[in-house]
Amino acid sequence: MREIKLLADERCAEALADQLMDAGALSATIEDADADRPDEQPLYGEPGLEPAACAWPRSIVSLLVEKDFDLVAELERLCKELGCDMPEVLSSAPVEDQDWVRLTQAQFPPTQVSDRLWIVPTWHEPKEGALNLRLDPGVAFGTGSHPTTHLCLQWLDANVGAEDRVLDYGCGTGILAIAAKLVGAREAVGTDIDPQAVEAAIENARMNEVVAEFVLPEGMKDGTFEIVVANILANPLKLLAPALLGRVAPGGRLVLSGVLAKQADEVIETYRAVDPAVKLAVWRQEGDWVCIAGTRA
Repeated sequence: MREIKLLADERCAEALADQLMDAGALSATIEDADADRPDEQPLYGEPGLEPAACAWPRSIVSLLVEKDFDLVAELERLCKELGCDMPEVLSSAPVEDQDWVRLTQAQFPPTQVSDRLWIVPTWHEPKEGALNLRLDPGVAFGTGSHPTTHLCLQWLDANVGAEDRVLDYGCGTGILAIAAKLVGAREAVGTDIDPQAVEAAIENARMNEVVAEFVLPEGMKDGTFEIVVANILANPLKLLAPALLGRVAPGGRLVLSGVLAKQADEVIETYRAVDPAVKLAVWRQEGDWVCIAGTRA
């Protein structure tokens, strides 16, 4: 096999990567050629704050191909079809055969979240004497590696009681709802706008042998919960304030994450303006990220 790196512009990087995959490349990834340099530009933003251009000015397209892959012929054909300039070939080097499955799995070791809670992929042995949340990387966001997920899991482990019903809003893989059940919640429900996320969450609950319900938003039943947790991003959290507050029972608690420390005051103020009865504050910070939590009076 060979690894090839191409330098492509914003007009054709994504199209070239897709078309080269169709032509027989084994994998294709795109990264910012100016990352960590003065010319670096942000690309992805929160919903409602998306960048005007959804491509980096200069991108590196990394390909993994078989030794007999005719790169020049494919590039000439595709550039003619796409009407773009030939990309510069930055490098082409042989790659030793490897156990790619094992190599990928090695990137996801067991992760300790709290004194008793671990996230353990299925290819690792469970941790003896711990609560093991079995979770593999998949199509939905939420492997448990991000600080915001850690913060929510730590809050749930420290605060969930046996009588609590928990709503995981924007559940992704279902990690928070499943963890809530593992640490003792009476009931856990998760919802997400992505059907694939809901399917992944259902499978993860089955794998962890917990009973939790996962539905699309239109499948949500009426009612409130003792705990509502949402690990999304600051802008959608602000937009969702009325919906999330409407799901918190009197005396119930709201947990928000996916928020940078510099965004915390604005998020808290948004929720206070919608319902002054909910008193929110930063519960804990990890790196640049915070977990906001509070109680409805």
